[in-house]
This record gives sequence, C-alpha cells and structure tokens, in this order.
Amino acid sequence: MIIGRLRGEVAALALDSFLIDVNGVGYVVQAGARLLGRLSPGEAAEVFVETRVTENSITLYGFASDEERAWFVRLQEVPGVAGKSAMALVDALSPAELMDALTLGDSAMITRAKGVGKKLAERIVGELSGKPPPQGRFARFDSDPAASAQSGRPEPSGLMAGHRAEAVSALVNLGYGSGEAARAVSAAKLGDDTDISGLIRAALKELAPL
Repeated sequence: MIIGRLRGEVAALALDSFLIDVNGVGYVVQAGARLLGRLSPGEAAEVFVETRVTENSITLYGFASDEERAWFVRLQEVPGVAGKSAMALVDALSPAELMDALTLGDSAMITRAKGVGKKLAERIVGELSGKPPPQGRFARFDSDPAASAQSGRPEPSGLMAGHRAEAVSALVNLGYGSGEAARAVSAAKLGDDTDISGLIRAALKELAPL
C-alpha cells in the first residue's frame, strides 16, 4: 500500500521528522525544517507523502504540497541525488525557485541546499534543464494558495519561468552574455501582471550603467 497523504494530529516533533496520529495510528514522517517549523504538537495537519520501500525499511517523506512531493521525486532522477539531498533541495527552494534555477541554468541557486555542492548542482541543472515541471499524482496540484502565502513561499510559476527563459534568449540575441543576461532577468523587478515584454524591459534596466 502506497501512502500519498496523511491528515491527523501532530503528536510529536523531532529534528528531521514528526509523528502524526491518524485515527489512533501514529506515522513517523521525515520532513524538512521548513515544514517542521509550521507544525505544532496537538494541532491538526495535512501533509502529502512520498512512500519509499526498500528491502529493510519503509520510509515516509512529508511535504506541504503535492507539488513539492513531485519535485522531490523529479530531483532523484539525477544520478547522485538521493532522498536526503532531494529533501534538502525542496526544503531550501520553493518549486518556483527550482524551476527558475533550472530555466536560467543557475547552479549557484541550487547550492543553497544543505549538502549540495557545486558539481552536484551543475549536474542537476544539466540533467533537468529544459524539462517541464513535474506533475502531481493525478496531473494537478492541491496546494492551497493561502497556505503558500502564510508560509512565505511563492506559488508555482512555470509560466513565469518560461518567460524568463525567453527573456534571457532575447538579451543574448541583443549581444549580452548568457550569464549576464540570466542575472539581469533574475534581478528584474516585476509587477503582478508583467508579460514577456515587460520582463525584458525590466532586465534591460538592470543592465543599464549607473
């Protein structure tokens, strides 16, 4: 039986896991610091779960959304990325930030995850760059926008990530270096309704000499 989601009461917290009571059954779930910081003993919680079964153990990994869980799975497609590293990446970067890093080829952003060095970050970018974002188990995500706002994490931005890739390409065609263009696009100040043209203009402002 594969467990995909748990809803119950948080019974206890540990450094890298928590115990959740679901109708009298306690499940030990591995989790990152960001999720653990949002949980409190005695309070209700709902987490999305990736179940990993080996010859010697069954491990449950918990996430705030199915999108995070999907990224956890996607990252482990890269040689050298095991569960611990994938959890660290999902804990350090939101799905939107992960997609942006891959789209822009920004391996430095990937190294923000604990235990992920430069070589592994470059391998992750090389293996996953150009791929669409991962889908949920049922080809949709059930993440709660209100919960995203409360946690301070951005909502999914696959479309914006695509816009940023186009903007980088446009700047390169104008004669800027790819690294310089990627940094400018990443630093561009955007409004809520920024389109591709607005993104390019904002990036050009970042490139303009003071």
